[in-house]
Amino acid sequence: MIVSESQAVAALPAPTLSRSGLNFVAIDFETAAYRRDSACAIGLVKVVEGAIVDRAVHLIRPPSRQFVFTHIHGLTWMDVETADDFGRLWPRLTPLLEGATFLAAHNAAFDKGVLRACCTAYGLAAPTLPFRCTVQIARRAWNIRPTRLSDVCRELRIALDHHEALSDATACAEIVLAADRADLM
Repeated sequence: MIVSESQAVAALPAPTLSRSGLNFVAIDFETAAYRRDSACAIGLVKVVEGAIVDRAVHLIRPPSRQFVFTHIHGLTWMDVETADDFGRLWPRLTPLLEGATFLAAHNAAFDKGVLRACCTAYGLAAPTLPFRCTVQIARRAWNIRPTRLSDVCRELRIALDHHEALSDATACAEIVLAADRADLM
């Protein structure tokens, strides 16, 4: 799915109940090129007391017109050229982090690196929340291997439109919640 303008997604499924009332935000970036500050899309899913309560997906205009990964996520410069750059967008997204105790991402080192690089490039303070990696959670909780997001989602029967930022972030949230429900966190 390619989003033509920044938007928050309004339609939410029924809340997913958690045993321990986790409060976190799942995050996923898509990047245009090899540089970590080349984010071109972001998906965020906020979980409060174990229920998904908010979702947001936004296109981001990266600092360069170079797109190397269009074949992965389908996004091009033409899709993002009128979108806000990260420096304008991120301050509007930070309220989603309020109350969160951690950020969750699949292969968290990648998303953490993109977030830090983008914050640095625009002179913004990066969040100090710790990251939890759903690759590690899936390996530890269910011994799923290989542990690509599509493999984990297939094993756990989680819907996925892979490399669409909101779908990937939603899948990460669902993985954390599944591990928590099974008391495997």
